Amino acid sequence: MKIDFTKNKDGLVPAVIQDFETKNVLMLGYLNEEAYTKTVELNKVTFFSRSKNRLWTKGEESGNFLEVVDIKIDCDHDSLLIKVKPYGNVCHTGSDTCWNEKNEASYGFLSELEQTIENRKNNPTEKSYVASLFEKGINKIAQKVGEEAVEVVIEAKDNDTHLFLSESADLLFHYLILLQAKGFKLSDVIQILKSRSKSQ
Repeated sequence: MKIDFTKNKDGLVPAVIQDFETKNVLMLGYLNEEAYTKTVELNKVTFFSRSKNRLWTKGEESGNFLEVVDIKIDCDHDSLLIKVKPYGNVCHTGSDTCWNEKNEASYGFLSELEQTIENRKNNPTEKSYVASLFEKGINKIAQKVGEEAVEVVIEAKDNDTHLFLSESADLLFHYLILLQAKGFKLSDVIQILKSRSKSQ
């Protein structure tokens, strides 16, 4: 990997810092050649601080280091993507990221759906199907998951793709409701799957 530190007069290249697990962008910093060498040696992200005019290993004062997992260089060889395992808050303000966002895993639309379910649970309305399930209690929610699971099995034995996918969507939807009824999220299940994958 050859980085071109000569494109800018100050010898700096920008580095996007990304959490290797959540994929969230945590911050942006700059490295010169010396900072890059130290980053590789320490396996901790080290920047060139333009305000301090010196090398600065993130976390040297706070203890909130950025452990390097992977470093990628862009197609022009003048910027970096550094995937890290963060220890503690990244921003000096105390935020998870320098954009004041929580560094939580996101599963796209499924995360949005979880938020909708949580909102219906915490702010119930008479017209909400989800709210009505929570009102009926855990037994009713578990029963619905069982019913939808049976429907999926039945449709799996048939050749109607639309019905199979439709019932699969119903099962997943009700399972997400059941998870929240038990006080859990999809991320809790995914963590278990990840731990199992290491031993397979």
